[in-house]
Amino acid sequence: MAANVSKLNMARLRRSSVFSVFQLDLLRELVCVLVAFCVLTQQSLADQQEFLEDFLKREYSLVKPYRGLGFSSSSQWDLLGTAMVTPDHVRLTPDQQSRQGAVWSRIPFVLRDWELRVHFKIHGVGKKNLNGDGLAFWLTRDRMQNGPVFGNMNQFVGLGIFVDTYPNADKTHDRTFPYVSVMLGNGTLTYDHDRDGRTTELGGCTAMTRNSIYDTFLLVRYSKNKLTLMVDVDGKQEWRDCAEVNGLRLPIGYYLGASSVTGDLSDNHDVISMKVYQLSVERTPEEEEEEEEVVTIPRVDDMYQFQVDVEEEGMSGLQLFFTLLFSVLGLAVLAVVGLVLYGRWKENKRKRFY
Repeated sequence: MAANVSKLNMARLRRSSVFSVFQLDLLRELVCVLVAFCVLTQQSLADQQEFLEDFLKREYSLVKPYRGLGFSSSSQWDLLGTAMVTPDHVRLTPDQQSRQGAVWSRIPFVLRDWELRVHFKIHGVGKKNLNGDGLAFWLTRDRMQNGPVFGNMNQFVGLGIFVDTYPNADKTHDRTFPYVSVMLGNGTLTYDHDRDGRTTELGGCTAMTRNSIYDTFLLVRYSKNKLTLMVDVDGKQEWRDCAEVNGLRLPIGYYLGASSVTGDLSDNHDVISMKVYQLSVERTPEEEEEEEEVVTIPRVDDMYQFQVDVEEEGMSGLQLFFTLLFSVLGLAVLAVVGLVLYGRWKENKRKRFY
């Protein structure tokens, strides 16, 4: 009997020991998972620590139900051309030939660090490469201007983000369309349609934005003189890098807008929302001092096409005449003074012989 009790106690002790080991292993696994989670979270926070907070700026944003958009004096946005408002979107152009439309903010943009998130849709019945032409998002000095660059003026001053759906220079085969690109205008640069803007492009990427089964988004971030462009068009709900431009300097007081144009080929070009966020960014004293510079014309540092050569102005005909006149008069006065002094010197010289 005593032996049976002893065996029973030993079995219980073994089970208790095995259970303790199992608890210890489980506790170790939980600790490892917790540590890994903390490391990943800390890394994610470290990646985002540059942007401490962001605030939606409604005065610059275009969102449903699209209040403050129209032709009244209290509107914050203006419509141009064929642009029209529906409950679900602002349609810049319908799927019809030779249409042009735009929407422009009335409020000057004065944020220093910002992020623009655009939700848009391009769709139509045309087959691939038989559709056009695309749409553009703007931050420019001039607003409400019709023109050939996706519905806006050429030789613009400011920033343009182009979603180009038609390849004009298809013979090169160096890129796949639709193609998203960045251009900075200083009033002298011309967008070259025949080459799809390659000569003035600062960066870009392929993004399947037309007739997509997913929602299509663009993100444009500007902070510390750095522009970042990202896209989300694959239904993965994550941003993909598209372009990055360092040393880009934008003035404040420009206007946000979106525009589109169709020609012989067409598509529906719809803007669902344009949301602007103000970013809170930490700066060093050196960075603060550097950004105190007043920028009047957009430019990119260390890029030749944005260097402004100041030419010395030549003299006009009237200025040249007076310059020659006063020069002759000056020489005549000097000649008279010289003759007078020379006559006195000769007279004094003669007197010394008497």
